[in-house]
Amino acid sequence: MIGALIEMLVCVLLTTTIVWCVTLDRRLRKLKADETTLRQTIVDLVTATEKAERAVAGLRAIVTDCDETIAAHLRDAERQAADLAGHIRSGDDVIARIARIVESAGGRQPAPRAPEPAPPAPPAPPEPQARLAATVAAAQAFADRAHRRVNGRAA
Repeated sequence: MIGALIEMLVCVLLTTTIVWCVTLDRRLRKLKADETTLRQTIVDLVTATEKAERAVAGLRAIVTDCDETIAAHLRDAERQAADLAGHIRSGDDVIARIARIVESAGGRQPAPRAPEPAPPAPPAPPEPQARLAATVAAAQAFADRAHRRVNGRAA
């Protein structure tokens, strides 16, 4: 009887061991599946990181190219602005010379000019189009006066 009791106890222990082995096997399979998923996630993350690094390097190259292009355009614009300013000064000089020629050709003494006041502090440079419009308006007024003088109608 003790032998049967011991054999029953061994059977219970073996059954308990088998149940635990099955449970442990299920857990291990689940853990391996999770490990595989985690490994795939890590591989995907590494791949995405590499792509992002390449994209950032490409963007840096584009920004460098854009910066160089903008700097070149800015230098060209500054050079053209300086050239335009020189042309405007030359145009002002030509207008002044034409005014002197017209005054001397008309045989009249130029009207006495009021003494020029001390130059005010230089204003902020006007926009090129505003300055160009003012120069055109002054040239038109000058041409009108010259035309009236030539036709005998003093201004």
